[in-house]
Amino acid sequence: MILGIGTDLANIDRIARTLDRFGDRFRNRVFTETEQRKSECRQDVAGTYAKRWAAKEACSKALGTGLRMGIAWKDMAVSNIDTGQPVMEVTGWAKDRLDALTPPGHAAVIHVTLTDDHPWAQAFVVIEARPA
Repeated sequence: MILGIGTDLANIDRIARTLDRFGDRFRNRVFTETEQRKSECRQDVAGTYAKRWAAKEACSKALGTGLRMGIAWKDMAVSNIDTGQPVMEVTGWAKDRLDALTPPGHAAVIHVTLTDDHPWAQAFVVIEARPA
């Protein structure tokens, strides 16, 4: 069963300007070390950050809260499995919210997809509950 769906569209140029203006202050507030390592080694640094920004926004929407009610940016983290597929991990309050949404006897699975076509980066997140 579907527990939540979220999407977000981010402007890559806006993220690039934010990175130029605030640098590490922005990176360290919003992105985990893993996300920073992935983004900094890519040819399109701002585009990679923008996709992860959009994924965090989309995840917060799928959780039904948006970025409020105690969810921190770093409570949602995007990484990639060996095939390159993005995956979302939640911790802290986002994990607590996910656990509260998940019916007894089920396990939550977060699906995430990312795309970009300059100047836009987009993410979709679907949270599914599967019988345990």
